[in-house]
Amino acid sequence: MSTSILLLIIFAIGMVAYILGASRASGLAAGKPSNLHSRYGYHGAFAAISAILPAVLLMAVWLAVSSSIIETKIRSDFPDDVKALPAATLNLNYGMINSISNGLRLLGDADLGAIEGMAPADVRTLLAQNGVPLADDPQPYMMTAAKSLMAAKDADNAALTVVVLVVAFIGALLGLRAISPRFRARNRVEQVMLSGLILASSIAILTTVGIVFSMLSETIAFFRAVPAYEFFFGTVWDPRFASAGSTSSGGQFGLIPLLAGTLYIATVAMLFAVPVGLFAAIYMAEYAGPKLRSTAKPLLEILAGIPTIVYGFFALVTVGPFLRDISANINGLVTGNYQNFIQSQSVLTAGIVMGIMLIPFVSSLSDDIITAVPKAMRDGSLGLGATRSETMKRVIMPAALPGIVGALLLTASRAIGETMIVVLAAGVAARMQISPFEPMTTVTVKIVNQLTGDLEFTSPQTLVAFALGMTLFVLTLGLNVYALYIVRKYREQYE
Repeated sequence: MSTSILLLIIFAIGMVAYILGASRASGLAAGKPSNLHSRYGYHGAFAAISAILPAVLLMAVWLAVSSSIIETKIRSDFPDDVKALPAATLNLNYGMINSISNGLRLLGDADLGAIEGMAPADVRTLLAQNGVPLADDPQPYMMTAAKSLMAAKDADNAALTVVVLVVAFIGALLGLRAISPRFRARNRVEQVMLSGLILASSIAILTTVGIVFSMLSETIAFFRAVPAYEFFFGTVWDPRFASAGSTSSGGQFGLIPLLAGTLYIATVAMLFAVPVGLFAAIYMAEYAGPKLRSTAKPLLEILAGIPTIVYGFFALVTVGPFLRDISANINGLVTGNYQNFIQSQSVLTAGIVMGIMLIPFVSSLSDDIITAVPKAMRDGSLGLGATRSETMKRVIMPAALPGIVGALLLTASRAIGETMIVVLAAGVAARMQISPFEPMTTVTVKIVNQLTGDLEFTSPQTLVAFALGMTLFVLTLGLNVYALYIVRKYREQYE
């Protein structure tokens, strides 16, 4: 039985338990709800939770543990010469065995019987015809292991189904048996819901911690091969990819060109997005009529839903050539030499297009913050004779400033982490320069470059991607901490 169907059956048992629990509570109340400590729905919810929660938890633990146990059992049956292969090769072989097992499950009885005497090439062809392509012809031990794996999975699935359904039924019966007039069902249900809320809020924290530690371990491995001072203070980026399996640290891994390009492009984008987005937010919040606001704001926020790759194409096909041709015309009018001084792929191109992408973030967040300022403050300022412009500058903006600063720093973090626009609009040249008319690249682009292709996570050329990712994490964390400091400082001054 598939996992989804098993979950549906568990929830169906829970729904039946809910109905029976509510009915049992109603019967015990004898028409007087005051005879019960909790309402009927709480008793039904307790019975449903008793049926669903233990079964789902058991199912999750079972699925997490059983796969590793089965894999260990199958690997232990490999021939000795296969066990002596490198770990990476063993992992690839087990993946192939898993694919063969899935393919055998799709075959009919006739094909399963005929596959015994087939040549490896014919087996590969047969599996490919059933939608399971293999990278190479299966070896005999792989076929034996695949059949064992299929049998083990079937036995595991059958045991899981029986045990989980038994637990669900027992939980439902115990939940129904616990219902009594003085049973505190509401307290029990609320405790479960509170635990669920705590778990949900902890997932984000635990996920962040997990991401940090996963990057940190690989970053430490990188710094064992490349000194940290060469990475953080190096001015040349030339990783020189090594061959597969090599641990050579040949090349230069200077961060400064990448970091300079990241901050330069993000700064140009913010210089374009902040004035436009902030002025748009002020107009929509304070000057636009209800009809115009209801039309203009959704149209402006459509920009936020456009994929970044589309912005990249827009920069590559439209904005870049436009700036290049404009610069050639300007140069021709001034010097008579119609040679462009703005490249199609440049910091300016990427910054402008990224700024267009960030406009809805700035305008929408700022608009919500400005409209959240109490109306009494506006009315008081206008009542004292101030104009709408003076009210905006002297009253509303100081009140909304902490929120706006936080919104702008959040937008800056979005700009620093952008990838696709930079790849297509700014190029991949890791260089240090002042001119915004030449190509540069960012940290995110080089992370993609270093992790593209069939690579092993053993060489510094690959591990440097984790060091770059850790650097971006620390950079955005610093922005968030600074945003919190600014918000608290201005809020104290205002209060």
